[in-house]
Amino acid sequence: MSQGIGLENHTTGSGFILLGFSELCSLQSLCFTTFLVIYLMILTGNSLIVLITVVDPRLHNPMYFFLRNLSLLEICYTSVTLPNMLLALLLADGSISFLGCAAQLYFMDSLGSIECLVLAAMAYDRYTAVCDPLHYTLIMSRGLCIRLLLGSWMIVLPLQAGQTYQVFTLPFCASHQLHHFFCDVPPLLELACADIFWNQVVMYTIILGFVILPFSLILISYIKIIRAVLKMSSALGRHKTFSTCFSHLVVVTLFYGSAIVVYLKRHSRDSADTDMYLALLYTVVTPMFNPLIYSLRNKEVRTALKKLLWTKQCHRVPKIVPGSATVID
Repeated sequence: MSQGIGLENHTTGSGFILLGFSELCSLQSLCFTTFLVIYLMILTGNSLIVLITVVDPRLHNPMYFFLRNLSLLEICYTSVTLPNMLLALLLADGSISFLGCAAQLYFMDSLGSIECLVLAAMAYDRYTAVCDPLHYTLIMSRGLCIRLLLGSWMIVLPLQAGQTYQVFTLPFCASHQLHHFFCDVPPLLELACADIFWNQVVMYTIILGFVILPFSLILISYIKIIRAVLKMSSALGRHKTFSTCFSHLVVVTLFYGSAIVVYLKRHSRDSADTDMYLALLYTVVTPMFNPLIYSLRNKEVRTALKKLLWTKQCHRVPKIVPGSATVID
């Protein structure tokens, strides 16, 4: 791992050097182990959420439909960055090809934008369940849920393709050194040797449409939910209703809080380290905690998980027919 010291002087050719790894040269073994454990936790936890929401009929409703798709997005989202980060730490080489960087930027921004829209759809689902329970099944039909999800993909993918093309047609300075752990728009624009005004216009327009607007809808939904909960006469009813929304609210806070700080605050050389580590929060830490948040706070998810694990355990135990030595698997 001693090779990590020379990361900054590595020549990139037509690619880039991710300088975030050069700052971890003395901790590469520890960081590799930590990120590997986190990645395995993300894959395991989110896969379990997907599995139980598919196999358990009690979880076949809009809330768990969106939760299942959120978990799938988390798996894909982290798989865009974490394997490359693990490889960079293992080989002590932070280089990434030009096309690899473009692909990473496109898929990361696309999946992140879709996740924002899915979180907004989940907030609307909770708003409808709390504020209009009599019409909930009529409003949140399976058809609407599928249209919301497909619409998110159809809107995001072409727009992010346009932004990726616009960024990677810029002329970059000779250093090609990104002060980051992965390819992202702000650090890439800092390397551009051209006017980036329209790139910034596109970036902030996309942030407005896929981050600020969904976040505003989530805030409005929860303001109305809180008002409805406070009007309930039963303390038990208030606690039960708010408990169903708490997990989603925590995930929204973690994801949007760090993302908004990174993309909307004024960037400078002094804040580059802060931006870099904050980016790890919404790309690595939040996907790891999502399954824990939903399973620990949600009784239905815990029950379905126990049922799944108990069923698997029972299938492993051989059954012995009374009065004989015959074993039935």
